[in-house]
Amino acid sequence: MRTIRTGTLLLFALLLVASGCASAGKQRDALERNQTAWASAIRWNDVEAAVPLIDPARRQAHPLDALSRERYAQVQVTGYRELRAQVGATEASREIEVRVVNRHTMAERTLRLHERWRWDPVAATWWNVEGLPDFWAGE
Repeated sequence: MRTIRTGTLLLFALLLVASGCASAGKQRDALERNQTAWASAIRWNDVEAAVPLIDPARRQAHPLDALSRERYAQVQVTGYRELRAQVGATEASREIEVRVVNRHTMAERTLRLHERWRWDPVAATWWNVEGLPDFWAGE
C-alpha cells in the first residue's frame, strides 16, 4: 500500500514539473516571437507596429504624438543587432546595437540601446517596458 502511495506522489510530482516546463517553453516562445516582431518593426521604421508591443502603462504615460511620429520618419534604421540577452522567469533584457541614418544629413550613427521586457501572466504576453528607442540621445 505504501509503495502505491509513494509511486502516486512521485507521478504527481513529475506531472507538475512537466507542466511547468511546458508553460515555461510557451512563455519563452512568446518572448522570442515578441522580440522578433519588435526588431522587425524597429528595423523597418514601422513605429505603428512597434507601439502595440509596448507595456500598456508606458503607452498611457507616454503616448506617441504627431511630432514624435515625424521625428521617427526622419531617420532610417540601417542595422539592428542583438549583442547580449538575459532571460528570467518574468523579466528579460537585451543590449542592441542600432545603426541609424538621418534622412536629411545622410549621417549615420551607431547606438547601443537597452531593451527590457516583462511577462504579463494575465495577458499571457511579454511587454517592452522601455518604449520606443531614443535615436537622438546624446545629440
